[in-house]
Amino acid sequence: MDHLVPLAEAWDSGASTWTAKEREAYANDLGDARALIAVSAASNRSKADQDLSTWQPPAKGYRCQYATDRVADKTRWGLCIDPTEEAALAETLSRCPDVPVEVTLAR
Repeated sequence: MDHLVPLAEAWDSGASTWTAKEREAYANDLGDARALIAVSAASNRSKADQDLSTWQPPAKGYRCQYATDRVADKTRWGLCIDPTEEAALAETLSRCPDVPVEVTLAR
């Protein structure tokens, strides 16, 4: 299992200001099926703690889902998206179907 938004990326995106209890809730989030994903060990190693501007899934058919899930997870937890990641998201999502994304806020 892997965090869709890696813990180090979450830290850099705002989790550094959270309480220990909030960080624990994020790390163990079972309230949204998108938060934790099943990945191979090789995929986990290649992604490490990168954001979307430096890593995308090798399976091109999964990139739209990955990008929308990532936005949903960051929105759910109130994490920021830096300008470089925003540009990568915009480029990826420009090639995706326009579908609504539902988010339940965690905090």
